[in-house]
Amino acid sequence: MSLTRDGYRQRLIDERIARYLKVFGAVSIEGPKWCGKMWTSLNHANSVTFMTDKSALDLAKVDPKYIFTKERPQLIDEWQIVPEVWDAVRHECDMDHAKGKFILTGSTSLKKRRGEERVYHSGTGRIAPLRMHPMSLYESGDSSGEASIRGMLSGEIQEGFVRKVELDELARFIVRGGWPENLDMASEDIGIIPESYIEAVVTKDMHERQTKKRSPQKMRMLLRALSRHEASVASDKTLIRDIEEYENGEELIQSRETVNDYTQVLESLYLINDQEAFSIHYRSSARIGKSAKRHLADPSLCCACLHLTIDKLLNDHETFGLLFESLVERDLRIYADYLEGQLYHFRDNSSGDEVDAIIEFKDGAYAAFEIKLSDGSIQEALESLTRFNTHAEKKPSFMCVIVGHLDTVMRDAKTGIFIIPATSLRP
Repeated sequence: MSLTRDGYRQRLIDERIARYLKVFGAVSIEGPKWCGKMWTSLNHANSVTFMTDKSALDLAKVDPKYIFTKERPQLIDEWQIVPEVWDAVRHECDMDHAKGKFILTGSTSLKKRRGEERVYHSGTGRIAPLRMHPMSLYESGDSSGEASIRGMLSGEIQEGFVRKVELDELARFIVRGGWPENLDMASEDIGIIPESYIEAVVTKDMHERQTKKRSPQKMRMLLRALSRHEASVASDKTLIRDIEEYENGEELIQSRETVNDYTQVLESLYLINDQEAFSIHYRSSARIGKSAKRHLADPSLCCACLHLTIDKLLNDHETFGLLFESLVERDLRIYADYLEGQLYHFRDNSSGDEVDAIIEFKDGAYAAFEIKLSDGSIQEALESLTRFNTHAEKKPSFMCVIVGHLDTVMRDAKTGIFIIPATSLRP
């Protein structure tokens, strides 16, 4: 019997975990803190060991095999606290090649300290890595799911009216984020958890397993700069210039190397989710942009860094639009993972033509998405996708405009492009 907690909300990754436990000896679920890794893992486990428990920690330090149980799958939560656990799990999986023995969770990627040789093997073939994210709107119950990516891929989708979500509710989704513990918070309190998250990053998390001393003030500056450039293509030079322009203080991030160093810390905490550029056969391919689009793990973290509230978003349409795009792209990444695809963006550096999001599927087919906050921008999005389709040598399987403030799932009669509300989307 699994250890599923009362009130557990099913996650899309549940299906892949169940599938992988039948194929591999262990799975390693990686992702930012508070995204729900432990609750989801308990949904598949028959026993659990918390490495934050002192008795388990002491036993594991003596020899990790002492924490192993007979009830499998066994969840070992925050395994990286004792890095030797990884090799012990790998060795245990090698003993009889039985499947589904362990579930490992971690909120910090394990990078060896200088001179440290405590993890010897990658675990390839024995331990399958799975990346987990905060909840999508579909997982949190805020998307009704009338329009599926699979349905659009097959050309079959039910058109019709759906519930229209007002702008203040969309703003709430952004400020609240996809943190499971935040879903049922009162509107006046939804900013507390993301703000606490950022505070923990700069005061504690950024120093874990790090030998180099780094400045919390510099990290705050970088996080604010990344938040200001969320869902945009911004170079390290742009981030540095942004910090110098907006921050007054003795400590500034002054070099590209420093930005890279601090960004790597955020990556090790699974807080960076940059959207890579899509590479396709396209007219004048030399003009195609190669830079990634900047993303933190959840748009609520941007709101926390910039002190944005629902009211502030409603009174700043440009920022609202960018963070809404970020919200949708967070969900598209989760849906792409579920469909075993990859999320990208596209930009023609010469003409400025771009596509907000592209999902490439396992068979090489792909879909192109434009994201707009309100229905007044639909025509612009249709024209943008049409230009892209004209120039692309390999045509997308389907194109879609995802809109925030819209009450209809429909298909444009002239272009065949789908037009759907973000709160009706599912994989």
